[in-house]
Amino acid sequence: MIPSLLPTYNRVDLAFEHGQGSWLVTDRGERYLDLGAGIAVNALGHTHPALVDVLTRQAQKLWHVSNLYTIPEQQKLADMLVDLTFADTAFFTNSGTEACELAVKMARKYWHDKGQPNRTRIIGFDGSFHGRSSAGIAAAGGEKLTKGFGPLLPGFTHLPFGDLDGLTNALSEGDVAAVIIEPVQGEGGIRPVPDDELKAIRAACDQAGALLIFDEVQCGMGRTGKLFAHEYSGVTPDIMMVAKGIGGGFPLGAVLATEDAASGMVAGTHGSTYGGNPLACAIGARVVEIVSDPAFLDTVSRKAGRLRQKLEGLVAAHPDVFEAVRGSGLMLGLKCKALNTDVLAKCYDARLLCVPAGDNVLRILPALTIEDEDISEAVTRLETAAKAVEGQSK
Repeated sequence: MIPSLLPTYNRVDLAFEHGQGSWLVTDRGERYLDLGAGIAVNALGHTHPALVDVLTRQAQKLWHVSNLYTIPEQQKLADMLVDLTFADTAFFTNSGTEACELAVKMARKYWHDKGQPNRTRIIGFDGSFHGRSSAGIAAAGGEKLTKGFGPLLPGFTHLPFGDLDGLTNALSEGDVAAVIIEPVQGEGGIRPVPDDELKAIRAACDQAGALLIFDEVQCGMGRTGKLFAHEYSGVTPDIMMVAKGIGGGFPLGAVLATEDAASGMVAGTHGSTYGGNPLACAIGARVVEIVSDPAFLDTVSRKAGRLRQKLEGLVAAHPDVFEAVRGSGLMLGLKCKALNTDVLAKCYDARLLCVPAGDNVLRILPALTIEDEDISEAVTRLETAAKAVEGQSK
């Protein structure tokens, strides 16, 4: 029998009925502590009162019109993001995947309009993830994403993670439009790019005249303790992809860019039916207002320090299960010695939700609003899972 849902996910037999803060409740009444936050989407936890309020008020006024008209909520959110970032302009999408599509188009159109149409190549890095569209899988390049979907969109080169010499050599060939990189790899296993490497990448792009695209879909919106992860390095991109946390659980994405980088995107070059609709942008503006508050970000950093310290202790206590903690802020990963899927299964038994990633890593992506007592409870449940894995191997 053909399933009514396309079977592209290996789903766990858990159906959640409602949630609040960092907790979810199944249709059987079981309470789970959520360290996944919808894969870094529910930045303010479940059913945050401020988001419920703005969603309800906006839903009673207007959901959708069209980008054929002026949308005040969209303009407000764009103004906020421009004021808070390097960017001069913004375009709103429904997802990070759509943001990738525009980022690629923007970079290539830039060079076409500059009279260098041969500059189409985009350089990415192994272990990256930029969505599952044709441009997204071509930009990431991993076999897991690309196998069976050829011919792939041409014009992409992939380098080993951290290969600065290879980047310099590739840029010297004169046909590179842009470099695309996640300041902290998410799907690839919570691998932060060191600040000095981001600075070196920015310098190499400047020397070659190439654009720099940051993919902050997962690591942005306060996740690392800064509004955007690249802020730690002191460098800025020309184009940036944003999604996940910006909607707090409501579908929303954006591409932010400098005026120069976006100069080729004139009327008719791109569009979106739903992107930037009043409902999404009203919610996004409230999320940005909350998350960009320096006091909020300070609290994220404090909680991140507390969680990381406890996770380091967990790793030390269970060296046969875990190898190390890595990541930044509340975007953390437990590098496992045991199979991460085995650890995850025991987490489910302990009624704890985590997210697997590449390189045998278990992602820890709690709501930025997670309470201190929930941090302690989460680590207690991780310890229960670790002991269960140890018991399996005996």
